[in-house]
Amino acid sequence: MGRGRTPRGAESEAAALPGTIEGDARPGAPEWRTWMRDLGRRQRGLREFLGFSQEQLARLAGVSQGAMSRLETGKGLATPLLVVLKVNAALARELGKVDPTLVGDELHAAIQLQTTLTPSGGALGFNDLPLAADPQLEELVRLYRKTPARHQSQLLHVLRELVKGLARTTVVAFLCASGG
Repeated sequence: MGRGRTPRGAESEAAALPGTIEGDARPGAPEWRTWMRDLGRRQRGLREFLGFSQEQLARLAGVSQGAMSRLETGKGLATPLLVVLKVNAALARELGKVDPTLVGDELHAAIQLQTTLTPSGGALGFNDLPLAADPQLEELVRLYRKTPARHQSQLLHVLRELVKGLARTTVVAFLCASGG
């Protein structure tokens, strides 16, 4: 079987299942054609809301007008993720300039989310998203993950005992301070 080819008989399976790619018939597998069509439809709506032509938005995003057209019509199943991200970043940037009273709450939240996926400072990297509300909790999880699997239960035992000891120390300090 050559590169990019499906096993014999898989072509008919893929053709029988709308929206699947190369026989991806797993339960719960996304229907990519439908997803791409919906994404393209939403992006076209946003572009038109902003008053841009495909050519203008393509120029702002740094992609070709043909890539914009394929993306908006859902014909670009093989559209590179970089094209999608560039177009989304350009849309978010331009939507950020629109009077906030003209933008609904859901769209505003989506724009905020998009800014976390937008490369910062012109570099190809994503803004850091906090994984937890408390950075110390993130550090604790990282330390646990770095601990060899055979020692993780011991680490948890040590932490439990440490927490018990700290709780006792806090109670003793409270009792001493209150005169009891």
